[in-house]
Amino acid sequence: MERTFEIRDNFYLDGKPFQIISGAFHYFRTVPAYWRDRMEKLKAMGCNTVETYIPWNMHEPEKGKFCFEGILDVERFVSIAKELELYVILRPSPYICAEWEFGGLPAWLLKEDGMRLRVSYEPFLKHVEEYYKELMPHLVHLQIDRGGPVILMQVENEYGYFANDKSYLETMRDLMRKNGVTVPLVTSDGPFAENLNGGVVSGALPTGNFGSRTKERFDVLKQYAKTGPLMCTEFWVGWFDYWGNGGHKTGNLEESVKDLDTMLQMGHVNIYMFEGGTNFGFMNGSNYYEELTPDVTSYDYDGVLTEDGQITEKYRRYKEVIGKYAPIPKVEFSTRIERKNYGTLKVGRKVSLTSTLAAISSPVKSPFPQSMERLGQNYGYILYRSILHTEENLNKIRLWGANDRANILVDNVPAAVLYDRELLEERELKLSIRENAVLDILVENMGRVNFGPRMEKQRKGIDQCVQINEHMHNGWEQYPLPLDNVEHVDFEGDYLENTPAFYEFTFSVEEPGDTFLDFSGWGKGCAFVNGFNIGRFWEIGPQKRLYLPGPLLKTGENRIVIFETDGKAAETITLADEPDIG
Repeated sequence: MERTFEIRDNFYLDGKPFQIISGAFHYFRTVPAYWRDRMEKLKAMGCNTVETYIPWNMHEPEKGKFCFEGILDVERFVSIAKELELYVILRPSPYICAEWEFGGLPAWLLKEDGMRLRVSYEPFLKHVEEYYKELMPHLVHLQIDRGGPVILMQVENEYGYFANDKSYLETMRDLMRKNGVTVPLVTSDGPFAENLNGGVVSGALPTGNFGSRTKERFDVLKQYAKTGPLMCTEFWVGWFDYWGNGGHKTGNLEESVKDLDTMLQMGHVNIYMFEGGTNFGFMNGSNYYEELTPDVTSYDYDGVLTEDGQITEKYRRYKEVIGKYAPIPKVEFSTRIERKNYGTLKVGRKVSLTSTLAAISSPVKSPFPQSMERLGQNYGYILYRSILHTEENLNKIRLWGANDRANILVDNVPAAVLYDRELLEERELKLSIRENAVLDILVENMGRVNFGPRMEKQRKGIDQCVQINEHMHNGWEQYPLPLDNVEHVDFEGDYLENTPAFYEFTFSVEEPGDTFLDFSGWGKGCAFVNGFNIGRFWEIGPQKRLYLPGPLLKTGENRIVIFETDGKAAETITLADEPDIG
């Protein structure tokens, strides 16, 4: 049945006023087996709408190669919402921020010299247009005027924080319309005149993103929405954590409850985040102001549900507020979810990275080091290897154009770890070396910056040169290590203490359930469960356990592989039944 959704002085669904009470829930941060559970809980709190970003870098991981399956099956996600009689807001703009790797932009954009992002730059616009031609057919049939639940889509995301190219915004709007988007459009910006002046575009309702002082923020927004409805498209209920921030960040519940009440008195809301979920794999973003601050694996966000979907006090308090403005339906939760303690697991096999290198990577030879992007690699690690064929010693070293963290080894002996701004400086090592010593530099992409002008300077690895003893050193073998093939790690090779290495654990499960991998005693790295990368760990915290969703486990034998870079490994890990995100 064809239905209508319109923006006039208010939102109108089939000609009747409609109040949007929405919650943000990103399909790509939760395993598909749990999508229904999270949306049932959303509906049971009184929400009538679910909102999600759409990450370009996941759907087009390589130029011209697209994926809409598994955790990226956005059509299935929307269809579940429809079955639960929830409406949907989609935010398919090329840039999503979201504390997500590179703000959702694909890393392969950076392979092109001179690439300019989110501006009227033809090569960038051409890539967006080609992406939309593939993406939009997966979305437009889900719109409400075609029988689907999608009521709104977003043109761009917080553009007024970034730039003010109106021609670019108009192009983004027109591309959506050209590719079949017929539902009303919105923009979302910071609730300040400077942001809104740069971020609004004709043909799209201006909305705001904020977490406090609702009346004041809506009073500013009124000047831009004119006679249209007031909406907070991201009502921030918490915040995100970064490695080394000292502890899990939480919001002020009492103030948040009052703000939600005011918001529903005055207009419409999308709660960010209803459930945050997890930055699986290498997909966490980073910020960079005075220093690099990569986000942790958990995207709990102090959300209304926890990272693993548990109901919180915030949920109960929000439900009380929503109940003043909308009926609270009775919803039966259909997915049985249990937390499990699988106990302590001992390391089985282990092997150093250098001993299995040939099994998981092929070298690219070059006189000079090249960045990941130039070698066609997006995420993970890259090893640069060279023979010190003219050097008498290793007195000084400097990596030019390097990001983000480098483990330097000479003949498999750790020499230095350089991180962030340390990579900009010359480091004194004063090492005596043998003739033709082997120099290894393992560089980790810690997550590309997802906000601000530094986004255009996010090539990872080494993009210029390695300077040794004040001269450029030439002759490199480059081993890309996206670690998308850990099943090929050869554990028959040698294990060398204090070097980057892989560790294997096996355990048997009678009943799969959610569990939490405690990495106490381990340094820095990432973990794979039955081949699935559940994310990074780092002893500096605040996160101390990684969430392992039950659907990643299977009845019978399961396998965990840990890659650790700093030579700091314990003999065990623990699979606990409680999270610890700091």
